[in-house]
Amino acid sequence: MLKVVPGQAFPLGVSEVDNGINFAIFSQHATAVTICLSFNERIDDRTLEFKLDPDDNRTGDIWHICIQDLPRKNVLYGYRIDGPQGWHHGHRFDDSIVLLDPYAKFVEGRRYFGGENKSSGFLGTYDFDSLPFDWGDDYKLPNILEKDLVIYEMNVRAFTADESSGLASSIRGSYLGVIEKIPHLLELGVNAVELLPVFEFDELEFQRHPNPRNHMINTWGYSTINFFAPMSRYASAGGGPLNASREFKEMVKALHGAGIEVILDVVYNHTNEADDVYPYTTSFRGIDNKVYYMLDLRNNGQFLNFSGCGNTLNCNHPVVMELILDSLRHWVVEYHVDGFRFDLASVLCRGPDGAPLSAPPLIRAISKDAILSRCKIIAEPWDCGGLYLVGRFPNWDRWAEWNGIYRDDIRKFIKGDCGMKGSFATRVSGSSDLYKVNNRKPYHGINFVIAHDGFTLRDLVSYNVKHNNANGEGGNDGCNDNFSWNCGFEGETEDANIRALRSRQMKNFHLALMTSQGTPMMLMGDEYGHTRYGNNNSYGHDTALNHFLWGQLEARKRDHFRFFSEVIKFRRKHPHLFSRENFLGENDITWHESNWDNPESKFLAYTLHDGNGEDVYLAFNAHDYFVSVSLPSPPTNRKWFRVVDTNLESPQDFVLDGIRGIGSTYNLAPYSSILLKAKLENELL
Repeated sequence: MLKVVPGQAFPLGVSEVDNGINFAIFSQHATAVTICLSFNERIDDRTLEFKLDPDDNRTGDIWHICIQDLPRKNVLYGYRIDGPQGWHHGHRFDDSIVLLDPYAKFVEGRRYFGGENKSSGFLGTYDFDSLPFDWGDDYKLPNILEKDLVIYEMNVRAFTADESSGLASSIRGSYLGVIEKIPHLLELGVNAVELLPVFEFDELEFQRHPNPRNHMINTWGYSTINFFAPMSRYASAGGGPLNASREFKEMVKALHGAGIEVILDVVYNHTNEADDVYPYTTSFRGIDNKVYYMLDLRNNGQFLNFSGCGNTLNCNHPVVMELILDSLRHWVVEYHVDGFRFDLASVLCRGPDGAPLSAPPLIRAISKDAILSRCKIIAEPWDCGGLYLVGRFPNWDRWAEWNGIYRDDIRKFIKGDCGMKGSFATRVSGSSDLYKVNNRKPYHGINFVIAHDGFTLRDLVSYNVKHNNANGEGGNDGCNDNFSWNCGFEGETEDANIRALRSRQMKNFHLALMTSQGTPMMLMGDEYGHTRYGNNNSYGHDTALNHFLWGQLEARKRDHFRFFSEVIKFRRKHPHLFSRENFLGENDITWHESNWDNPESKFLAYTLHDGNGEDVYLAFNAHDYFVSVSLPSPPTNRKWFRVVDTNLESPQDFVLDGIRGIGSTYNLAPYSSILLKAKLENELL
């Protein structure tokens, strides 16, 4: 018979104390709390339940209990919580549901991704028995300067899930699978990975009830169940939560050993618990809905939905704010991650009633936190309620931002829209109109043309409109404003001229991205030209639509991939030109342009100066005809060497040492770009 004592209120979650295992959970409005313990794989008739006495087991709003003689691991636990039943007051208590502890460090659910047990519950577990993870005596953090980052956005599962990865089935789609493919990341040249959500989520949430999306599997993971536990089904061989935790650390250790930082895409704007139409109560909703979520108490306590997913986390409530801070610190201290990208971060700038805050307490706390001080902090500065904060995100000179304006302006110019030359120039030179404020730097703008949501790079040049019928929403989901151009035919084609133009355009986008001031980010798969066949919202497809196709990479290794890799490495070899600490001054750049006000002009050329004569000349021609351009004189005692011409086929499209013999003019092909490097006659680049 297990002995119980009142226990202590802190820390929240599970902790080992001198006289047993302590459990503590917050609920301000609960009237009854029962802890459920199981030594099996689920809560069933053999579950032990202990009802907490509000006089002995409650301190303020924290309910707690200490249980003696419990095993130090392999115990599942959850809570039944009851309270007021007035939905119009914002409560959603239901003590028939066993709830997951928000502070659980490990979550047990189904063991295999997309497994047959669709109704699997999610319970907390703990481990006070295993030895601490061995990071190694020679282990060190990469500590890459923000200005030097080249970010690769990727999905852990999709990276190696396809059979073409050549990995054993037991590790395909796992943290360990990522380790096996680190050589690819090094060959590509990136030095940071931004992982799509790796917090525990339910990939089968769409299949809980009949609906048009019940054929889909949530492979992106933007539907968090718990903010502390690594996604357990990314463990190898169905290893479960403890193995997932260890293997996640092995992945981070291996990436760091290769000089690659790890940034997590984190979702603190909403949870998996949906709305009141199809509620999915697993944790917060049943613990204290009125605290954890933004509610419209003037409208019968309905959920405010600034996330587009049915609910919105009440991020600036003191309890929720501390939960988020504790979660972030946990990932830094326990898992050694290097930074975070905050999904729909404008939600984090709203008060409990949804009103925007000029100085959000949570954003400030993250900015000032000592443990988070070494981390990269990146906002997606918008939400689904229209709070668009690109260039205006509250930042305390710490926060970087996904620069959505960069994405749109680069797309428009490269595809040949009129009147975009000035905007294109502003974006490639660091978006000083957005970020040259207080002590912000060019690298606080995360430049991207492509991200996980939206078209892939190949689809951007292959489709004029989205093709999302496979998503079950009648093609109504996904963004309509893609600023794409199919180059003359919608979708796949064998037309050699169109295919060549598309290849050229992909190279133009990549060259612009990697030579822009600011921090570049590219999407997994764009290095070989991955297509989703026009689907710009492929979150629910655990198939080749999203999977990295290693066979296609191999087929394009000598041309498309080679160009992408070489351009990335060229950027990293010339940080004094492309990765500057400060915004460009008048001595840093020369614009070869006297036609700024002509909306029909779609040609731009400029020279970046480094002060030592190692200048770079760049020209982009978005016209549908050749442009003969007069080249500026190179620096004294140097000559122009052609490094890049996107109109040429591999290997001539990128020549590291440069091609000599460049005269005083250059004839740029339609929809093409060049990069010339000033160098001494016998100098190697």
